[in-house]
Amino acid sequence: MARENDFRGRWALVTGASAGIGVALARELARHGAKLILTARRRDRLEALAQELRLQGTEVRILEADLNDPAAPQAIYDATEGAGLAVEILVNNAGLGQFGEFVRSPLAQELRQVRVNCEAVVHLSRLFVPAMVTRRRGWVLIVASTASFLPVPFLSTYAATKGFDRFFALGLAEEVAPYGVKVSALCPGPTESEFFDIAGAAQFKARGVQSAEVVAQRAIHALARGNRTLIPYFAGRATAFLVRFLPASLITWGVARAARPAATPPTHP
Repeated sequence: MARENDFRGRWALVTGASAGIGVALARELARHGAKLILTARRRDRLEALAQELRLQGTEVRILEADLNDPAAPQAIYDATEGAGLAVEILVNNAGLGQFGEFVRSPLAQELRQVRVNCEAVVHLSRLFVPAMVTRRRGWVLIVASTASFLPVPFLSTYAATKGFDRFFALGLAEEVAPYGVKVSALCPGPTESEFFDIAGAAQFKARGVQSAEVVAQRAIHALARGNRTLIPYFAGRATAFLVRFLPASLITWGVARAARPAATPPTHP
């Protein structure tokens, strides 16, 4: 039977490990005995987390990297698997969003979401998964969102990228299952993190947020079991079920009415 203890002594690479769900996932993997490679843009935060985990007996390495840079995935690979460090657990957690009207949003931020949320996920997976297939063992966690189940006006690009992540995870899971590699899509809802403040979408927290620690515990348990999709809270599971029976036009109309931001002048490229 698959258990979280299967992670003991194995190297896990966690992207976006400087805040929120990324930090919680790193701590949860460490709790189950994994060795950690932490990567994110903010080195000071990585060092603080690494120090915390080392004091608990976890072997940790850090790599400062910005996944908005198309060269970053290869640099991460070269410093780890390419240098002889077998990464058996890949956690594609790094992501970002942008709330607001698409025509008024900075173009650079819209494109950044596609690069980090989609391109980097594909690039890192393509680099690390082949060795897992060869070893006939490995785990990949891709952090999507409950937004992956429906179009979300005013988070249009973000929701689309997370839909990409979820479908990519499901397709990849089927491809690599015969080789003993497990792939899971984590689809959290509002969670304790910087995401909503950075994305300018604080109003989405109005109905409450889930603890990042609870999300991480359920995610790592699901990954060990080989569950291909995890929605870690009841309301999210209910939403994912119900939207299957509703027309997209009704969903987008309702979300738009609830979430429409105050008007500002359009931003030109």
